[in-house]
Amino acid sequence: MKNFSIKHFLTTGISFGLTSAVITTLGLMVGLNSSTRSKLAVIGGILIIAIADAFSDAFGIHISEESENNHKEKEVWLVTICTFLAKLLFAITFIFPVLFFSLKKAVIINIIWGLFLISILSFYLATTQERKPFKVIFEHLIIAIIVIFLSNYIGRLISYFFS
Repeated sequence: MKNFSIKHFLTTGISFGLTSAVITTLGLMVGLNSSTRSKLAVIGGILIIAIADAFSDAFGIHISEESENNHKEKEVWLVTICTFLAKLLFAITFIFPVLFFSLKKAVIINIIWGLFLISILSFYLATTQERKPFKVIFEHLIIAIIVIFLSNYIGRLISYFFS
């Protein structure tokens, strides 16, 4: 049995939850905005992602950790709960700009917020692994930006074909 620290499970849960919250919420929000231009649809999408996808991701990481068969039950539940809370809380943060600004401005604010969160997490991971932060941050931001562009394009296609 491998010896893992509590820090490992906290880092795993928070890293996974934060990354998933940012990528999934930004993708959904940008896609819904470009297909519907509806504040109601975007708010509903964010709330649904925050709840349903938080449970889904937590359950997925729970099963993944159990399948490794080298963790104590307490450790599996710790990473499960950390994943759920990180996904839920970080996804919820995307709702505030939508509530207080025009949808167009809120999307821009949320893109900046999401890329900032990914950058901070990437910097933390790079420094703890003694890797070059710029390379790690750049790699992770490129992935996030690809998701944003694809979501926008798919939203526009949906609007074009189904409006």
